[in-house]
Amino acid sequence: MKTFNTMLKTEIKLSLRGMDMLIFAICMPIVVLVALGIIYGNKPAFTGAGYTFLEQSFGAIATISICAGGVMGLPLVVSDYRSKHILKRLKVTPVKPTIILLVQVTIYALYALASLLTLFAVAALFFKFRMQGSIFQFILGWLLVMVSMFSIGMMVGGIAKNSKTAGIAASLLYFPMLIFSGATLPYEVMPTAMQKIVDILPLTQGIKILKSSTLGLPMDDVILPIIIMTAITIICSFVAVRFFKWE
Repeated sequence: MKTFNTMLKTEIKLSLRGMDMLIFAICMPIVVLVALGIIYGNKPAFTGAGYTFLEQSFGAIATISICAGGVMGLPLVVSDYRSKHILKRLKVTPVKPTIILLVQVTIYALYALASLLTLFAVAALFFKFRMQGSIFQFILGWLLVMVSMFSIGMMVGGIAKNSKTAGIAASLLYFPMLIFSGATLPYEVMPTAMQKIVDILPLTQGIKILKSSTLGLPMDDVILPIIIMTAITIICSFVAVRFFKWE
């Protein structure tokens, strides 16, 4: 535990020195939220809907920070340490791969939590946002989405040969999910054919879970997305730890 706490304090300081995560994990979701709030205001999501467009999109916006930290930030940090031979030095110490990965997961989880609380505050204060469904179900869904996305990042960062390879893999995962899964471009405005295509993206399934819990929709409709996200978490976490590369 002492090793974990020491590494966590050091890594948090290093992370805060760079502004990348503050911009992409904290500021970007707020910008998207404010933009949608200004454009659509409190207009119903569709004719006769009992909820606004912003309420419908809130769960998707909340995943922007998760995606930025888990799919882009996490693998780049771990692979960069591998390229700089920092992991090679740690190999001769009692530090285990799980501790290295858990430290990074904790840092990006803190960013995601800060982002979520900020989004709640801004949405409630300026756009009269209200949670139609169960806050408890939303939190459980949010945690599942976060763990699932972070497991993907751990897998990429754990097995990528170098930072260049990790950067390419992370970009191929991050940008399609950010744009087409519904996190920035609303899923509902996409043509039906495109919706069927983007349904293969893991984050799309996660957003469906958060949308159902936000709007109080029947959870029976998201049993499949829950199963998919759980399977992704188990598989990617196993691969990340089992095939972790020190150098």
